[in-house]
Amino acid sequence: MHPLFQKATGLTETVIAAAIEVHRDKWPGLIESIYEWCLLKELGLRGLGCVSQKSVLIEYKGFKPMKEGKTNSQIQQEQTEKTESKRLGNPWLPMRKQKAITP
Repeated sequence: MHPLFQKATGLTETVIAAAIEVHRDKWPGLIESIYEWCLLKELGLRGLGCVSQKSVLIEYKGFKPMKEGKTNSQIQQEQTEKTESKRLGNPWLPMRKQKAITP
């Protein structure tokens, strides 16, 4: 088992529980930005600091976009490591790449 498995499991459970709480309170039919704002507030209430729509530098095979890329959300967990942030939004991106593009 990976040494960070327990921390990741706890973080995952917290994020899913927060998303369920927002869904129960707001129900479907609103625009995404409202749910995103509510989720950030709910995660804050659960002790997780979040950053939304953070700019990141993107490069693909030497090409750079005309405008900056943005992440969906980042969660910073004070209890684990203050400087490491956990990225949400692209589970297929390998962790080593995620660390390279998130502070």
